[in-house]
Amino acid sequence: MTVFSQLPRPSRKLALGLAILAGPLALAGTLFPAYLADPDGVRALFAVRLHGPDLERLGQTSPVILVHLGFGVLALAVGAILMAGRKGARTHRILGWGWVLAVGIVAVTSLFIQTVNPGHFSFIHILSGYVIIALPLAVAAARRHDVERHRRYMTGMFYGGFAVNLLFVLLPGRLVWNLFLG
Repeated sequence: MTVFSQLPRPSRKLALGLAILAGPLALAGTLFPAYLADPDGVRALFAVRLHGPDLERLGQTSPVILVHLGFGVLALAVGAILMAGRKGARTHRILGWGWVLAVGIVAVTSLFIQTVNPGHFSFIHILSGYVIIALPLAVAAARRHDVERHRRYMTGMFYGGFAVNLLFVLLPGRLVWNLFLG
């Protein structure tokens, strides 16, 4: 028996909260110093001005990124409705299939977006790989009536995935930053 086995296990909510917090903090810790080292990055951080979407910039964006962005916004909205609503009801199942489709499209289209590391995958693509694997597992768990496993997969993908991605797309210089804040 080790010292660690004698410690009480943390609750699942605490573990989920720490996981959701650790991902964005790790991402910020790796990216933020690069922005501080770059004089343009520092200026971008302090030149924030909230405005309506820059439709001209949106019109210059590649179709893959537009599909990714559109289905990402849809998945965020439907996911919020699903998380707030009653679970297991017919509406939950119908919206759930829509969310699965939207998230699947977001994950697959992200594989074709390589703007952070031109011509290569970046660390954010690890999340896409996880989603491509976890999404069918979560659906299979629901179909087997393994509610606990289904809940863990889906809440992890929704809260963890969107927390990391929102932090990533809101970095200065990225498309969403430039559309609304740049």
